[in-house]
Amino acid sequence: MDMSPYITAFVTLFVVIDPVGLAPIFIALTPGMDSAQRRRIGFRALVIAAVLLTMFGLAGEAILSGIGISISAFRIAGGLLLFLTALDMLFERRTERREGQGHDDPSDHDPSVFPLAMPLLAGPGALATMILLAGQQPGWGHIVLVHLVMLAVLAIAMMLFHLATPLARALGRTGTMVVTRLLGMLLAALSVQFVIDGLKGSGLL
Repeated sequence: MDMSPYITAFVTLFVVIDPVGLAPIFIALTPGMDSAQRRRIGFRALVIAAVLLTMFGLAGEAILSGIGISISAFRIAGGLLLFLTALDMLFERRTERREGQGHDDPSDHDPSVFPLAMPLLAGPGALATMILLAGQQPGWGHIVLVHLVMLAVLAIAMMLFHLATPLARALGRTGTMVVTRLLGMLLAALSVQFVIDGLKGSGLL
């Protein structure tokens, strides 16, 4: 069996999902949490992302076309949602809301579904990539191997999430605040790129 398409699939999904780049973002989205809380949130996000990516790998094109949504519109929507998260990180709106409501427990904040699972792990690019990779060759054997490759990439993300707590401890509160602001800027840029890609794909740009 020629494994080169699956090596290419692994590299493609690794670049699109970018587990290395998500590790510091994971820290910024889980401030003040201990390792057990981070593990729960990371595991929940990865399970949800795996379900979404599997669903789109098996029937993504049919799902979107069935409800009249294009991949371009999906990218634009994901970009706009991600931009709101970036604003929260830049201006610490989550912290302000918790203080205003009298909630000092960091466990009240659960970013596992949004934005971790979607659109960061299972974003428009990753979902579209699963549709394209699954459709490259006919047969269930190919589809199963593509999904195993996707699970391998998510497993790497889980390992990197496990390193988040010691990394956050090393950075300290000031370091974490600096990283949060910096990654907020990068997330804002990434969200704008999602929107631009969506507009290009739709033919508007």
